[in-house]
Amino acid sequence: MIQFEPTELTAGERALQAEVRAFLVEELPRGSFAPGLGMNGAKDPAFSARLGERGWLGMALPTRYGGHDRTAVDRFVVTEELLRWGAPIGHHWVADRQSGPVIARYGTEAQKQRFLPGIARGELSFSIGMSEPDSGSDLASLSTRAIRDGDGWVVSGRKVWTTLAHENDWIIVLCRTSPIEDTGDKRLGLSQLIVDLRSPGLQAHPVPFIDGGADFCEVVLDEVFVPGDLVLGEVGDGWAQNTSELAFERGGPDRWLSTYLVVEELLRAHEQGDVPGEVVDLLGGAGAMYWVLHNLSLSIARAVDRGEAPSLQAALVKEVGTRFEQDVLDAVVALVDHEPGLPAESGLERLLVAATLTAPSFTIRGGTNEILRSVVAKGLRSR
Repeated sequence: MIQFEPTELTAGERALQAEVRAFLVEELPRGSFAPGLGMNGAKDPAFSARLGERGWLGMALPTRYGGHDRTAVDRFVVTEELLRWGAPIGHHWVADRQSGPVIARYGTEAQKQRFLPGIARGELSFSIGMSEPDSGSDLASLSTRAIRDGDGWVVSGRKVWTTLAHENDWIIVLCRTSPIEDTGDKRLGLSQLIVDLRSPGLQAHPVPFIDGGADFCEVVLDEVFVPGDLVLGEVGDGWAQNTSELAFERGGPDRWLSTYLVVEELLRAHEQGDVPGEVVDLLGGAGAMYWVLHNLSLSIARAVDRGEAPSLQAALVKEVGTRFEQDVLDAVVALVDHEPGLPAESGLERLLVAATLTAPSFTIRGGTNEILRSVVAKGLRSR
């Protein structure tokens, strides 16, 4: 059985929530910016730096590395409010959510001193180097290889769906450092390397997306030399490290808030006059589900603070949460009396167009639903 311990925000956590809400009203008043959909918020290094100044990045990182020794729940509170507001979190998102925590857990002392303070200040940006064009959802079958060369490693291969790799600073690459023939298991012999995205031999090509953006990239590594001191954790332990990293990636509010603003804008469109019954029904159902997912994610954050690794719970939340994101969008589209298109005539229409074009990716990025169900099933069988 998969357990989610019931929990609620404490008085101190609710005070933090109120503080973040007041900051966003002051810093990003409605109408002053184009809100993004969840973690697709725009890249704005200046805004990230302001969050860093307030101590809202690297919150759970150790103080001696520039962090704030706060809890995973505190970070949950801050990120939930940023996502609900559509804040421009693109610059720091990956670094704050998972690169920083995984470096704090597995990195050397030198790596922690080098990277964590910049992450906590909102300066350094990271991409994720997991997916590959020929490995699909079977991540362990990746073909990017690193060959030892003197004091370092030479890396060759391709990564895809690496968000903002053409603009970010670093990428943590999962690659094979021992042949499968030697390990006998494709999950063994993998390692993680911290790679400078401006390294000679590395090219990041933006991939045009259906919504007109080009945030996703293909990253080509052509004999890229990576110094040995940038190996993250132990050589050959990359799969286990990567799996633990996924708990940060899958269990948070970013997996069920991508279409929240669409619902909010639908309600705003009816703030004058009576709200139709079908809109009330939608809001009731969506509100109840938001509350369920909020509590499940909060429970995961509490488990992280207890030192647990709730990867199964995180996989379950992502599977349920991303399907909900798509379902609620379909429900809103069904209530709109004309087909959304560009140029948009309202904030609701702009968000509907963006959400409609990007929604298919919700259940793919971070692990497809089929993979997540497999993870949960295997986890239950092993108990």
